[in-house]
Amino acid sequence: MHPLHPAGAPPGTARGGPRPRRARLSRRSRHLCWTSAAALLLPCVLAATGSPPARTPRHLARFPIRVSAYVANSGSRTVSVYDTQLERQVGAVQVGHGPTGVGVSPDGDEAYVANGRSDSVTFIETNHRLPTDTVGVQRRPFAATPTRDGREVLVANFGSDTVSVINAHDRQVVDSVRVGPLPHSITTVPDGRAYVTDNGGHAVTVLDPEEHVIRTIRVGDFPSGISSTPSGDRVFVSNTGSGTVSVIDPDTDSVVAILPGGRAPLGNAVSPDGRHLYVADSARDCLLIVDVPTGTITGHVHVGVKPQGVAITPDGRRVWVTNEESDTVSVIDPFVARLRATLPTGHEPEGIAITPR
Repeated sequence: MHPLHPAGAPPGTARGGPRPRRARLSRRSRHLCWTSAAALLLPCVLAATGSPPARTPRHLARFPIRVSAYVANSGSRTVSVYDTQLERQVGAVQVGHGPTGVGVSPDGDEAYVANGRSDSVTFIETNHRLPTDTVGVQRRPFAATPTRDGREVLVANFGSDTVSVINAHDRQVVDSVRVGPLPHSITTVPDGRAYVTDNGGHAVTVLDPEEHVIRTIRVGDFPSGISSTPSGDRVFVSNTGSGTVSVIDPDTDSVVAILPGGRAPLGNAVSPDGRHLYVADSARDCLLIVDVPTGTITGHVHVGVKPQGVAITPDGRRVWVTNEESDTVSVIDPFVARLRATLPTGHEPEGIAITPR
């Protein structure tokens, strides 16, 4: 689905209204024997001294800890899964028709896939990479993004001019909120607000923590991809038709800067420290590296044809870019502006998300 051609999207109607509020004997042999004995005796020693054994933190209980990338293949009815450290594919998950956007929960336990031609969202359990549920939404969902607290999943329904609100625990749609024309992508900030790009309205709609529309911010032409810093102090909007990126200050909900975005910027992602923005220029088939404080392009890396989605690993050391017309995903080292790997995907990859751990 290309944001430069919004006229082809069918008009839709939405049903809104209030909703009920929301309510894991060699030397080696002797060494192994002593090690096993010590492991067995340790709880007894702790009990004798009165010190309880330390509990393993939940986020360390799994081994190995794996940071994974999830790529939605809009022409394949699949999501490709990659190990970002090994930089190789480790699996694929069957989802609905026309998967486009993908998001992951803050704890990394689930992924959410917007199935644009099935009018649904697929829930994926990430530990075993298995689909666990499918939730129906409104027409042509393009993005599925969790709130920062992980309690809800917000779905941009491109064909209905609405955002569906899914309770992540109950997996039920609890509200439908009318926004601007052709909602494309969503980002959230820590205080609970959400920012929705209105691809047909040259604007961003702001939702409060209760998912009420509280503001509309004018940006450039055909806004598409959107991201925000981990702290939530800046929001970045790719204006595909203007070749720019609007920078929004959430304290004032106003545009405070305009960054270069190439000819037709689509997806973008911001570095963990907020200093660099990575922008997919779909017209020049490259990833732009933008220095946020100076507002200048400091590098670019050629990728595949028609780059779409952009995601960055939690440590900020790798940037992943989907290439819709090459059926590949590019892995980039942003510190030296170098392409590290090109990996095959399913057909027409668009959205991408990387787990937080």
